Amino acid sequence: MKHENPRILFIEDEENLLNSMSYILEREGFLVKKALSGEDGLLFFRDFRPGLVLLDLNLPGIDGFEVAERLVESYPEKCPAIIMLTGRADEDDIVAGLERFADDYIVKPVQPRVLIARIQSVLRRSAAESHADAPDSSPIRMNRESFVVKVEGRPLRLTKSEFRILDLLMCSREKVLSREQIINAVKGFDCYVTERIVDFQICRIRKKLGKYADRIETVRGVGYKFTLGPNDTC
Repeated sequence: MKHENPRILFIEDEENLLNSMSYILEREGFLVKKALSGEDGLLFFRDFRPGLVLLDLNLPGIDGFEVAERLVESYPEKCPAIIMLTGRADEDDIVAGLERFADDYIVKPVQPRVLIARIQSVLRRSAAESHADAPDSSPIRMNRESFVVKVEGRPLRLTKSEFRILDLLMCSREKVLSREQIINAVKGFDCYVTERIVDFQICRIRKKLGKYADRIETVRGVGYKFTLGPNDTC
């Protein structure tokens, strides 16, 4: 069976950039739908159903944050991967973007080859998540196919980046991972992410794990590891 080329919905209000980058992506084999506003992007999404949304943050009308939030809320089971593309380089904006459902964050200007590599990386991770289950660790159970984590049967509301970090730590049980290793494994080797963002997300994951927060152990001067409970097995 022939597989359709990956679909990308590109939402960008700079028309020249939208047209030039869309041409490059189409030349690489992607199917691209262009939108000049968040409102148009949300409208086009329903019929186009892309596997990835390339989303400018600073849009007229509803901004990129709100577009991403509406997509996740409207399509919780089939939400596409989201890459935020923006001229903002402030670290707080990056944290906010990653925490509000983005899979990656790219600061303009970006080289076409870098953008294509990042898109391919995100699509590969999304495909891997839909075809494999992470190991269970009672009472914390993770299902990669449904993108759901449950603690004692109670589902947690995790962002995509939080899910991937927890997945990585659980798959590397009792192994200490540095912040750099977490960044590279979860976000890609050339992603604009800092160690502060990793610490911020680990803090949020711990809060959501509640009484099991201590399963994620800080190894001072090194990084983090996921520790086994008394009833857990590898």
